[in-house]
Amino acid sequence: MQRRGLLIILSSPSGAGKSTHSKRLRAWDPTIEFSVSATTRNPREGEVDGQDYHFRTEDEFRHLVADGEMLEHAHVFGNFYGSPKGPVKASIDAGCDVLFDVDWQGAEQIKDSSLGQHVLSVFFLPPSITELRRRLESRGQDDKETIDKRMMQSWDEISHWRSYDYVLINDDLDATEAQLRTIVEGERQRRDQQPDLADHVRLLHDEFTDGLKKGR
Repeated sequence: MQRRGLLIILSSPSGAGKSTHSKRLRAWDPTIEFSVSATTRNPREGEVDGQDYHFRTEDEFRHLVADGEMLEHAHVFGNFYGSPKGPVKASIDAGCDVLFDVDWQGAEQIKDSSLGQHVLSVFFLPPSITELRRRLESRGQDDKETIDKRMMQSWDEISHWRSYDYVLINDDLDATEAQLRTIVEGERQRRDQQPDLADHVRLLHDEFTDGLKKGR
């Protein structure tokens, strides 16, 4: 039986593991698609429309939002970013899972959308605030001011942990990955993710009543 795909949302404060687990999840199951965002910013050198981003004008983007064709969107540093509904719906109708790397605000918008019933949301907590800062510093990508800003933002993200379906403490990458796989495999079997079940039950019913009529 064909199942519907899931909208898999992974969130965490910066440095707590959502990007790492996004990569690991797709390495485990390459059929999981990554949602390609739409943006109003100009393409950078080497970026391909439809592959890196769906590049849209501001008017086009605003019309998509007004028509309900964006699962989530936000205005960041002078540009709009969002997740177009059309490609995601086509993928989940074909039985493919779609992965989203968004913050709690994006997660809430997706859950409130017309595809919200297919959402699986997972939030990653760090083992400690000290460890979270250590991970940010160990990247060697940001100066102290940027790290301080990310740390201040981290508690705002963490404070929304209750709004997620599952919450994992990311203290061991391999163990947390195993938990995430188990969650995905289980959620794929949800009754509402299997639209053909109703037809199968009807066949069982017909077979059962036919047997009664024949005295079996």
